[in-house]
Amino acid sequence: MNINEYLEKLDKFTKDPNLDVMEYVMKDFELETCKTKFLHVAGTNGKGSVCEMLSNVLVEAGYKVGKFISPHLIKFNDGIYINNKEISDEEVENILEPLTKKIEEYNNSHEVPAKWFEVITCVALIYFLQNNCDFVVLETGLGGLTDCTNVVKSMVSIITNIGYDHVDILGETLEEITTQKAGIIKENSDTVIVEQAEEISKIIEETCNSKNAKLHKVKIEDAQNYSYTEDLQKFDYKDYKQIEINLKGKVQIYNASQVLEIINVLKEKGFKISEEAIRNGLKAIVHKARMEKICEKPLMVFDGAHNENAIDNFKQNVEQYYKDYKKVYIVSVLKTKDYKTVIEKLCEDKDSIFIFTDGNDKKKYVAKENLYNAAYDITTFSKLFTMSLEEALNVVTKLYDDRLILVVGSFYVYKDVQEFLSNIKD
Repeated sequence: MNINEYLEKLDKFTKDPNLDVMEYVMKDFELETCKTKFLHVAGTNGKGSVCEMLSNVLVEAGYKVGKFISPHLIKFNDGIYINNKEISDEEVENILEPLTKKIEEYNNSHEVPAKWFEVITCVALIYFLQNNCDFVVLETGLGGLTDCTNVVKSMVSIITNIGYDHVDILGETLEEITTQKAGIIKENSDTVIVEQAEEISKIIEETCNSKNAKLHKVKIEDAQNYSYTEDLQKFDYKDYKQIEINLKGKVQIYNASQVLEIINVLKEKGFKISEEAIRNGLKAIVHKARMEKICEKPLMVFDGAHNENAIDNFKQNVEQYYKDYKKVYIVSVLKTKDYKTVIEKLCEDKDSIFIFTDGNDKKKYVAKENLYNAAYDITTFSKLFTMSLEEALNVVTKLYDDRLILVVGSFYVYKDVQEFLSNIKD
């Protein structure tokens, strides 16, 4: 079968997410009684970093670990892994052929057909179950309570930083958004969070109490003795001393602290995870499209930051690692995002050049003229331009090879940028 052709026919988005498809399709796979231990990760920012670090540590500890993350960057396979090896097209096809019959059966008996992410999630879960994974690190797609990944019964629920995103679906207040994220918490399980605003922590605590779930909090002050170089960050967390991670930005030490707390929970449950595995797993982590240096000449860094918290972290990282560089920003923002806040935050850097694009799909991205106008309304400088994404990349590689190029605002242009860079190298 033609995998891409089949998947492209599926609708990608829904305004009314639910678990109907997942429960219908996955009922034959006995998720409730399977031996695989699910570690379920929700939150607004930091989910991907926590998933990458946690799965890497468990792989280093000798376990068979499934990992499901989103969004995919090149093709959907790169969101589904076992022991950091991407699922192959052949493996996808072997699962998808019988799965399509079940999906068709569902679609024929239900008014709303199965969506793209639901099918992909089914592929991932079936893959992990068929391969008898010891652990599965499972990232939510959107929210938690009605996210299709919430069909699993998780051993540990992990909630990272919560902020405003997808307000059209999750709610317009932090309380509403948190209620959705806290929906992944299961009866008689463990929950690990980073301490946050009182209104957020209160809802998570109440949810844990109602479900007899044990809550573990990572306090900001427990991460101490922070230092960094261009390549590594170091910190202490409780009994762990001088832990090294190669992800950039101070926020990552709090993500790593959360991972260490999760590891402590697993060790309390009898799982063997050595300190050597922990150190090796954290130090060797690679997380694409998050402050990732994707080109040396010109120096180009890609970051998919697309909401207020992520942009704040991005700016902090740029200040920390690239303070003395002259900069050019290439900005693309999906229509589903609060583009005015993104532009307002970025344009605080008044000494830089900004090139606004409408990404790789004018139907899905905010028009470059709208981005330009949002910037023009709040700035007094004239270094603002509109171009197609390809034009922008052409211009910066030819005219600004003495500057730092920052591609920011969306994960979904990553493939296009990498293909452009590959072509000019050829």
